[in-house]
Amino acid sequence: MKNSSRIWDGSTTISHPAVLGGLFIGVLSGLPIVGLGNICCCLWVVCGGLLSAYLDQQKDPRPITVQRGALAGFLSGILGAVVWLIVSIVANAALAPLRQGFAADFSRGGDMPPEVRSMLETVAANPSIGYVFGFVMYLFAGTIFATLGGVLGSAFFRNDVPPALGGPPEPPPLPPQY
Repeated sequence: MKNSSRIWDGSTTISHPAVLGGLFIGVLSGLPIVGLGNICCCLWVVCGGLLSAYLDQQKDPRPITVQRGALAGFLSGILGAVVWLIVSIVANAALAPLRQGFAADFSRGGDMPPEVRSMLETVAANPSIGYVFGFVMYLFAGTIFATLGGVLGSAFFRNDVPPALGGPPEPPPLPPQY
């Protein structure tokens, strides 16, 4: 078993394009303000799928198929959810004092409904609820939208098949002028 990273047939492998696409998705989605880009049609997730399809096409001279682009996007979506979880935990731990001060100022406001206040207090008391919900959301929606990005990337970045033997055909001769 020389190459254990091969899946399906011998033409498709798990390699760095999906890993780089997943890192793109997870890091940009996990950063506090930058992650808001996902509000606009899952921007970082779709772009991560596009990136993985682009990188997959760049490492192979043959044209990328739609299935291969979809697989690259799908794998980057799964890896993106795992990376998102790690980045979110680290970012939230680093910004915990700032977040606690903001939550205290926000909870002092008198115009918040009691149901919203109790929900925020529950999530603040047990942050693992937010991580589990976010991970499941990124795993489900992330794989769908990253796969869509991979399909789009396979269409956008597909290498054209080179013409046979010697380049483009010559144009026909011009008719004689009288």
